[in-house]
Amino acid sequence: MTDTNKQNSFYNKLLQLAIPATIQSLMLALVAVADALMLGSIEQNAMSAVTLATQVQFIQNMILGGVVATAAILGAQYYGKGDKATLTKIFHICLKLGGFISIAFFILCEFFPASLMHILTDEQVLVDIGVKYLKISAFSYLITGISQSYLTMMKVSGHQRFTATVSSSAVVVNIILNAVFIFGKSMSVEGAALATAITRVIELTACVILSYRSTFIRPDFKKFFESTPLLFKDYCKVMLPILGACLVWGVGFASYTAFMGHMGTDAAAANSVVAVVRDLVCCITDGMAVGGGILIGNELGAGKLDVARKYGDRIVIIAFVIGAASSIIMLAVTPLIVHFVKLTPEAVTTLYGLMVVMGVYMIGRAVNTIMINGIFSAGGDTMYDLYSLAVTMWCLAVPLAALGTFVFSWSPVIVYACTCLDEVGKIPWTLFHYKRYKWLKDLTR
Repeated sequence: MTDTNKQNSFYNKLLQLAIPATIQSLMLALVAVADALMLGSIEQNAMSAVTLATQVQFIQNMILGGVVATAAILGAQYYGKGDKATLTKIFHICLKLGGFISIAFFILCEFFPASLMHILTDEQVLVDIGVKYLKISAFSYLITGISQSYLTMMKVSGHQRFTATVSSSAVVVNIILNAVFIFGKSMSVEGAALATAITRVIELTACVILSYRSTFIRPDFKKFFESTPLLFKDYCKVMLPILGACLVWGVGFASYTAFMGHMGTDAAAANSVVAVVRDLVCCITDGMAVGGGILIGNELGAGKLDVARKYGDRIVIIAFVIGAASSIIMLAVTPLIVHFVKLTPEAVTTLYGLMVVMGVYMIGRAVNTIMINGIFSAGGDTMYDLYSLAVTMWCLAVPLAALGTFVFSWSPVIVYACTCLDEVGKIPWTLFHYKRYKWLKDLTR
């Protein structure tokens, strides 16, 4: 095969994996967009409160992210090796851990919603609204871990199109139900929460039905509780650093939102809008991280380390291109965003400043996400993420933002810029670590 054909083969494989993952990420982000636009068109405080309340789900997703990311890393390598029996066992471990986490967050949101909201804001009006949202959305958190486990197995076993289809369909249903409950039934935040809960039930049902098709991976309930000590040891070895990094990043990122929540309703509202736009634009980055990680994982599991290294070099270049494009998009859409939500003049001024900061941040976000969550994780090099977050986020960004919020009373834009220092600051460090090629590992037995 010529070099040109090999390059074409690489890009074809990458796009086949990355596009469905991008669509899935995009559709999930559109739910947040729909919530923000619908609630924002009714009341600024409703939008702000729901954005703050969903930080609880954000933390849950970070913990689940450690569980399902491990399943994806090991699953991609074993699928590349052709070992579907072990892939099923990985699915069992993922389901057990994901189910336990979902139950824990259901209990927190259903029985202690006020305590959770007080962590995020001291504005009582936002606390009261957020409590209403959490008590209903708790039921969606109950099944999220199970549905995410199913979707992950579809991704790594060659059925990426189905994950995109299921997620896209779920989003369409969610948006329709949002419109019905928020506007038709005048339920506001309760309607948004109820729509999400119903959608998660439909999503899980679709996943279970699809899993019984031929070539799909599904649980073998006769062997579901069988002990697999060696595999579980491998799972934990990969998962614990990821889980630590997810928790460190998730709690840190949620604290950023809490800082803005403590700076008044205008800052909280502006941050809510920026968060939605950021997550929407980051869909391409997230999709590339997933697709690139699976592609490299398949090659590593097949023992083709030289091929995986070449693929990694190409994906690094793509990461910088995506980062630059994301920055341009953030700045270009800013004037349009202002016209779609009802904000006070003070909130609009803050919003413009935050979007400029976000334009710079997006370069670091794209490069680090694709390299750390995609390339490094594919080979089980999961400790780097934890180390880098401990330094750049918790020794730099969080302390500066906390001081700016509670001690020096800096403007919301300056505080927000402090929260973005972690991603921008670790680009050189990430590139240096990449060149050491510690991530080139076959994890299969």
